[in-house]
Amino acid sequence: MARPGQSIGLLGGSFDPPHHGHVHITLAALRAFDLDQVWWLVSPGNPLKSRGPAPMQDRLDAARRLLDHPRVKITDLEARTGTRYTAETLRALGPLYPGVRFTWLMGADNLVQFDRWQEWRWIMETFPLGVLARPGERLGARTSRAARIYRDHRLPAVQSHLLARSAAPAWCFVNVPLVSISSTLLRQRGEWQQG
Repeated sequence: MARPGQSIGLLGGSFDPPHHGHVHITLAALRAFDLDQVWWLVSPGNPLKSRGPAPMQDRLDAARRLLDHPRVKITDLEARTGTRYTAETLRALGPLYPGVRFTWLMGADNLVQFDRWQEWRWIMETFPLGVLARPGERLGARTSRAARIYRDHRLPAVQSHLLARSAAPAWCFVNVPLVSISSTLLRQRGEWQQG
């Protein structure tokens, strides 16, 4: 799926369900961070959530119906590599894709609690991190523990195109036009029908 020298953005999540907000930040990340591709890493489950997601195949099928783009790949890499945590997944990708430059992508809401992730400092110090603003979490993300600790490694948004080729630790916070939708909201409204 990738050649040495390519810059690949990784957007992990349960995608339970995938929605236009995911599409929106994916396309924004391709442009803002000058990425060759973005891979959606559809997770078997989020270790920080008590409720399990819908069946993996339902989420993969829904994601593929939602987004058909030549530079976006919908993957079940975490299920195939048997990894559960982001750090484990990132460690597994190196031997599978030597010479590929990976950038971890996340919504600003995830940066707020990034310091709760397993081996979050290793992730930050090993991979560039692209943070995309989402509704309600701009200030919280910018003042989060991770943002404070790594403030000297933040690229200004006007230099976001340099992120994927920057040595870690490096991170960049970009504002994108907001799309106020979430998987939680879709589930609560009964709009996520599996199968």
